[in-house]
Amino acid sequence: MMKYNFDEVVDRRNTNCMKWDTLDATYDSKDILPMWIADMDFKSSDEIINKLKERVDHGVFGYNYIPDSTYESIISWAKTRYNWDIKKEWILFMPGVVAGFNLGIRILTEENDGVIIQPPVYPPFYRVIQNSERTLVTNPLIVENGKYTIDFDDLEKKLKTAKVLLLCSPHNPVGRVWSKEELEKIVKLCVENDVFVISDEIHCDLILKGHKHINIASLSKDMEENTITLIAPSKTFNISGLFTSVVIIPNEEIREKYENEILNLEIGHVSIFGVEGLEAAYRYGKDWLEEALVYIEGNIDYALAYIEKNIPKIKVLRPEGTFLLWLDCRELGLSQEELNKLMIEKGKVLLNDGSTFGKEGEGFLRLNIGCSRSLVEEALKRIEYAVNTLE
Repeated sequence: MMKYNFDEVVDRRNTNCMKWDTLDATYDSKDILPMWIADMDFKSSDEIINKLKERVDHGVFGYNYIPDSTYESIISWAKTRYNWDIKKEWILFMPGVVAGFNLGIRILTEENDGVIIQPPVYPPFYRVIQNSERTLVTNPLIVENGKYTIDFDDLEKKLKTAKVLLLCSPHNPVGRVWSKEELEKIVKLCVENDVFVISDEIHCDLILKGHKHINIASLSKDMEENTITLIAPSKTFNISGLFTSVVIIPNEEIREKYENEILNLEIGHVSIFGVEGLEAAYRYGKDWLEEALVYIEGNIDYALAYIEKNIPKIKVLRPEGTFLLWLDCRELGLSQEELNKLMIEKGKVLLNDGSTFGKEGEGFLRLNIGCSRSLVEEALKRIEYAVNTLE
């Protein structure tokens, strides 16, 4: 029997919630079901909530610092879950992973240097490269034997034109958890071509049964010295609003450059509640996470079976990690604009526009199933209804 009730539908309206409270202004409708932005609708664990309440009850919220106990919770989490031994001095803090890899690109490269991404991929990957006036280099994923994989022949060629590989591990939106063999190939090629890796591992705790996350920096000493790893409890424990992320940089020279930029820009501060939430999550969140993963797996089972039976023109490859489904809607024969319009106007359901993940995402939608089963059921009914209006 589960300790936590993931079936509970928590009303997030009127809480300044980006997922739920921006719909009226954007779409002029109160009937749209939001299944888009990648935060879950589950309540955080009791341990996190109680720790934050305890801090609120103190009543004074002045300037804070990050205590040793917070570092220790991160080190313990990495060791226990991933058998990765990290040191306190490797750890820096940022308000978010996107800010983290943005800064990494700026200290590791110069204007016009190439940065590789592997689309279809998380939209900010594009923005940070373009905004920093670096050269975008794409190594598109390919589908082989029913799953997305890396085109290593293409990657080898592209690495000769780049300074950094911006890796999404696990991959958002396709849900791949890269295997040890795949990661070792990346390591070999990056070391041979003297390319640094910035690894966005924000979804690393959300691994589904039969799969295992491996931190790419843990695979060799060379890779350890040539990787910036970004993690956070935000996606894992549904505390994105606390804006606290972790940057792990074993290379002392790179770490000093990174830390100097943090100090110069005055962006390394994290809030009292961010520190409390992070430490509570990593110290006491294991049981909640294990139950959440079971529930998410159940949502995936339900959604895949429903789509196969009732909406067969939409294809979905089973994810290995994350709480996101990547819906291939190309058989519907619609442009991306028509597809988005269909879901909003006919289905009254909001999903992520696949084209924002790159041209490789055109004809796709991303569905967030990190919510109660009843919301997943309702969303799928709406999608089915919308598709049926085409017949």
